[in-house]
Amino acid sequence: MASAVFPRQKPRFLPDINEKSSVKASLHGKEMKKPNRGSAERERIQTTTMNADEIAQFRYSLHQNLCVSMLQEGFHGSFKKFSSLLQRWKDERLAAGPDSELWLQRSLEEQPDKLEMLREHLTRAEAAQRADQFVEVYESHLALAKFFSEPEDMWLRHHFYKLGLKAARKVKTDSSRREAEASEHLAHLYLERGDLELAQEHFEMFHHLAVGQSWQDESGHTHLSRACESLCRVYTLLAQRQLQCGEYRAAIQLLNQAYEMAKEAGDKTLEGEAVYRVGLAYQSMGSQTTAKQFLNMFMEISTALGDMESLGKAYKAIAKSLESEDKISDAIEHLQKYLEVCQENNQHENRQDAYMCLGSIHISRAQYERGCEYFTQAFEMACSLDSNPCIEKAQLCVGIARAHSMLRVYTSHLQINKPPNVSTLISWKETKEDKFHETLCEFAGSTHCS
Repeated sequence: MASAVFPRQKPRFLPDINEKSSVKASLHGKEMKKPNRGSAERERIQTTTMNADEIAQFRYSLHQNLCVSMLQEGFHGSFKKFSSLLQRWKDERLAAGPDSELWLQRSLEEQPDKLEMLREHLTRAEAAQRADQFVEVYESHLALAKFFSEPEDMWLRHHFYKLGLKAARKVKTDSSRREAEASEHLAHLYLERGDLELAQEHFEMFHHLAVGQSWQDESGHTHLSRACESLCRVYTLLAQRQLQCGEYRAAIQLLNQAYEMAKEAGDKTLEGEAVYRVGLAYQSMGSQTTAKQFLNMFMEISTALGDMESLGKAYKAIAKSLESEDKISDAIEHLQKYLEVCQENNQHENRQDAYMCLGSIHISRAQYERGCEYFTQAFEMACSLDSNPCIEKAQLCVGIARAHSMLRVYTSHLQINKPPNVSTLISWKETKEDKFHETLCEFAGSTHCS
């Protein structure tokens, strides 16, 4: 009966697809518990947002972003200077044209380190200027000037040195030391550029401010000595320009100024070189007496310093003035001293030069034999030095001296015009042996006897 009320169910071979099995349910439960990493990452990316500043970093160039940041931070003056410098470079590049070196250079906009350096120190200088901290303004401009040290950035270096000088003049607590240093920086830049007059102006300002001060640099040199040395150099360069134009008086005036600066600097070597140049200038102008006065001073300074090379230069220069005064014996004496100094101090190149000078002065006095001897020694010394220009010059002078020394004998043979003389000439033509000096004495003796 029970079987009639509850009919017996037959087991199914396959489970019902609509029925969830216990195994499937358990697996489904595990999957629900396991985190879905892929979907979590996608969800995080989708929910991450970027602000406008972060977007701008990718959308705009560096110089545009730097401009925006300066404006946002209130540095309107820095923005103006920054933009002006970029535009100035573009204008100069266009003016130079495609065939110029400037056209091939990278623009400032393509050099991130320079852009960031400009932004950093321009804003720092502007902030300091608002607070009347002119020392900080000066330091910022000086840092920029020194940063732009490459040759193509000279215009930037000049720009910031000028701004540095302007700021230094507003500093009232350092006795104008920063103004002096700023003038020096600007003067060296003008000297590098070849603007000698502007360099002179700023070095003179540097010197004026340094007088009476005990300022020193890290190496222990005083600012005053540096100013004197720099002015000595500039005056010398200006004088050389005048000498090239034949303006001897103007050149001598500048060289005397250079000499005074060298004395004030307290450097005896520099003083000796300066007085030597003054002497040479007077020598070129024809004032041999005055030239010898300065050259003798140079000789005394060189002797005191034990500078044998400079001493030799002094002897040589004095000999030239003496020769111009037709004091040949004194000139030869000084050239002999020049030679002795070179021999005693192993100055081989100067020794070769001394031989050449002695040969030339003897040739000028028609002392061809003696001149030929010195030229031969000069030739041998040039060969030992392996100096082709000196070898060629000495070789030429030996030939000229030897030709002059044989000319009188050769002419005598032609004038006598006797068979022995003709035979001697023919023999010499064939062998090129120098026997004229031997025959000259024979013919001179026979002529005397007759």
